[in-house]
Amino acid sequence: NFPDALRSTLREEPDVIVVGEMRDLETISTAVIAAETGHLVFATLHTNSAAESIHRLVDVFPAVQQNQIRMQLASALLGIVSQRLIPSVEGKFIPACEVLIATPAISNLIRRNDISQIPLVIQTSAKVGMISMNQSLAQLVRSGKITTQKALAYSLSPNELRQILRD
Repeated sequence: NFPDALRSTLREEPDVIVVGEMRDLETISTAVIAAETGHLVFATLHTNSAAESIHRLVDVFPAVQQNQIRMQLASALLGIVSQRLIPSVEGKFIPACEVLIATPAISNLIRRNDISQIPLVIQTSAKVGMISMNQSLAQLVRSGKITTQKALAYSLSPNELRQILRD
């Protein structure tokens, strides 16, 4: 099964591990342990934002283990890229990407279970390479690659996106 295969992978001393999707406690736990032991782990989750990804990773665990997994994530996480494929004006799909980089501020929010503050940190951390989904959508609108209507339809915070587009 998948969790057993992932554990077996660790015995092969890989430099990089790619996990198709983390769906269950055992897979997530093994992937986090692999990251803690110095392996570069790429994994996918079906979520709509970086903050939601962190919630999903933590919420899989029983309540008594959630503090521990937050500590592990805070120390092992390097970043999260959340992507949505948006229909372009050319009729193709174009990615809008939210990028979270695990800065000390982000790690501290994860440790303190203050995930609701992560979107604000992302919005205000462009100089270190972070970008919010709405900022990405706004860039696509301004460059003429997607329509405002499509951007608003795919935004998790349409009112915030409207404000960004007005600025």
